[in-house]
Amino acid sequence: MAKRPWWQSAVIYQIYSRSFQDSDGDGIGDLAGIERRLDYLVALGIDAIWLSPIFPSPMKDFGYDVADYCAIEPMFGDLAAFDRLLAAVHVRGLRLILDFVPNHSSDQHPWFVESRASRDNPKRDWYIWRDAKPDGSPPNNWISDFGGSAWEWDAATGQYYLHAFLKEQPDLNWRNPALKRAMFDVMRFWLDRGVDGFRIDVLWHIIKAADLPDNPPNPDWTPDRTERDRVLQLHSTDQPEAHAISAEMREIADGYGDRLLIGEIFLPNARHARWYGTAERPQVQLPFNFQLIENDWNAGQLRALIADYESSLPPHGWPNWVIGSHDAPRIAGRIGEAQARVAAMLLLTLRGTPTLYQGDELGIGRVDIPPDRIRDPQHVRQPQLDIGRDRSRTPFPWDDSPYAGFSTSEPWLPLNSDWPTRNVSTQRDQPGSMLSLYRNLLALRRAHAALATGDIALHETTGDLLAYDRIDGRRRLLVALNLGDGPVAIPRSGNRDPGRCLLSTLGSHEMDGTLQPHEGAIFQMQDDG
Repeated sequence: MAKRPWWQSAVIYQIYSRSFQDSDGDGIGDLAGIERRLDYLVALGIDAIWLSPIFPSPMKDFGYDVADYCAIEPMFGDLAAFDRLLAAVHVRGLRLILDFVPNHSSDQHPWFVESRASRDNPKRDWYIWRDAKPDGSPPNNWISDFGGSAWEWDAATGQYYLHAFLKEQPDLNWRNPALKRAMFDVMRFWLDRGVDGFRIDVLWHIIKAADLPDNPPNPDWTPDRTERDRVLQLHSTDQPEAHAISAEMREIADGYGDRLLIGEIFLPNARHARWYGTAERPQVQLPFNFQLIENDWNAGQLRALIADYESSLPPHGWPNWVIGSHDAPRIAGRIGEAQARVAAMLLLTLRGTPTLYQGDELGIGRVDIPPDRIRDPQHVRQPQLDIGRDRSRTPFPWDDSPYAGFSTSEPWLPLNSDWPTRNVSTQRDQPGSMLSLYRNLLALRRAHAALATGDIALHETTGDLLAYDRIDGRRRLLVALNLGDGPVAIPRSGNRDPGRCLLSTLGSHEMDGTLQPHEGAIFQMQDDG
């Protein structure tokens, strides 16, 4: 049997680079700080680290506005610091994945500076420029994901340029062969340095319909939704030509051995599955699956979405799951700490590759950001929607010393208010802590192939119970999760009663055939004989 690629059994850990560890006292995390904390990640039990963008940037969107794709933002360090971090990661047996931002650059990138210099500049077509309509209005009705028109007028050259996000983030033109070659060279630059792959930002945005037609209006839009959703992004995202680009990216990565590509893609299952490509012409190995973030937290809905997602995968496709990110509300803030423990067990026992977001292993909940400390442009542009992302990007609390051991000065964002007790140092030696639960789950996943790479069989359940078997040959584990506030009976697996309890989200206690409220448990079933 062929050896599985490393990423199928791996657990990925996302680091928001500004907020993990500050090493130089400026209140902002950096590469040297991440290197200093690598042993924590080894002890936690993860396999790979995904870093949010660390490239030079004016920070209008905190690194997702890149001004130089082949250098390091000075507040994070330099290329020498990156090389030291990469070497330290590899010495510990971990992998390092970079955030690649191919849809747009900063308006301060030299490419865009040239592009907007004149209409006949050689790099003019590296971005998407169009004339105004006869009345002077934008070329079409496309709306920025951050609200407002997706077009910005450039008075100097008398045309509009396209920006799917902020006006300081002009979209690159992937229909231009020279631009495409330049971006592929960026990938090679980092792969040559030894990175283990990329998380590709907004991959489904990467190319637009050639004639840029209006997007159709969304008949279901209501004012409590983002302005972006006034239209359906039929022509501005998920274009057929994007899949050829994705396949070329995969071909580049495969040329360096066992490298991983993760695509940020928000689409219904059938369209989402196309980003795996075909067995003959594969695309990204892991099109990110955000369904645990996007849907209501109840057993019936979760069971249905797990089944539907699994059935949508192509034969060569491998599933993946996330419950948190730098863009999403904290899971403990969304469903409460008791259910966040159940969510941790769900994430780390479903079939596929899970991605953890820093701080979720401590149970950090909703962090209220004072109005004068808000930094996120998404909140600033649409404050009435309360969709700010700052509360998920707060600094990581390491201990109960001043500034939680994150920095020696005031951090760039406030800490979680309970940081004196909700921190690594406090939770590390508490058997019942959220951190201990995550470490135990990760250890159990590493010890049982059924959890890491086995098959899954969902149980037919009702009420608040979600249950499934994980199977590796004749070895079978039962995962039973109570998503409610009352006890539920532990189900049988086939014709067998549950065996020994390997782990409960509530710690060691006598099992009487029921799960307690807000409890999840993993049981070792006997071999079939």
